[in-house]
Amino acid sequence: MSVFVSAAELNERIQTGQKQTIIAALWEPEEGKAWAKFQSEHIPTALYCDPSVQLAGMPGRSVGRNPMPSISTVRKAAAGWGVEEGRPVYVYDGGNGLFAARAWWILRWAGVSDVHILDGGFAAWDGEGLPTVAGPGGVIVPREVELSEGHLPAASMEDVRAFEGLLIDARGARRFEGRREILDLRAGHIPGAQNLPVYELFDEQTHKVKDSDTVRDRFAQLGITHNTDPAGAITYSGSGNHSALLLAALEHVDLPLLTHYVGGWSQWSGNRDNPVATHI
Repeated sequence: MSVFVSAAELNERIQTGQKQTIIAALWEPEEGKAWAKFQSEHIPTALYCDPSVQLAGMPGRSVGRNPMPSISTVRKAAAGWGVEEGRPVYVYDGGNGLFAARAWWILRWAGVSDVHILDGGFAAWDGEGLPTVAGPGGVIVPREVELSEGHLPAASMEDVRAFEGLLIDARGARRFEGRREILDLRAGHIPGAQNLPVYELFDEQTHKVKDSDTVRDRFAQLGITHNTDPAGAITYSGSGNHSALLLAALEHVDLPLLTHYVGGWSQWSGNRDNPVATHI
């Protein structure tokens, strides 16, 4: 099954009583608002995920805004969601795909192989008039899950400093060029990086992934093909969310999963010793 699944596909699984774990990775800048939204309306059997706590470590200038979580954090979260071998996982967010993609990548990195993203997120589900429920979420028996780090390639800031291959920045063009920066300490990009704004791979209105040929063609413009060595290219974004979505699109069209620099621009720009490039 593809990385991105439609609302109709997921609803069919739920209505026919198939076993799966559904995770709602929701985030709002106002504390408690995402949890309140989940409680008021969510996909049947879904369980709540707080990306800032369960999918990231403690932020800081030296590590970035959303650094990698510890494997123990992921184990605890996955156990609470009832993740287990042989049981597919479906993740969704409000609709833009960023937090669902982060959950997808983190779980895959930790060794959960069967993970999928709801294409278009809850907005797509709601837009099709599919059933929702209120309350704290599905009842689950916490499980012991065997997870370990490193099942997907990841790069540190030191790795990026020494890297001489293809470096892809998944942020929007204005942030890449250094014309706009409201989140991180400096504006611009890592010298030598090429820009592929991840939302070029998704429909502007629905946030659903574009057709496979269009996605493959866009990657091909940067030289990413079926023969690309995952170690020969690194992707990053501000703090690992946009780049996770780019990686999900890559796997969706059967292209190699590239190495992920999760610390991203937020970590790189926080270190004054790191050079910065702009296109102003």
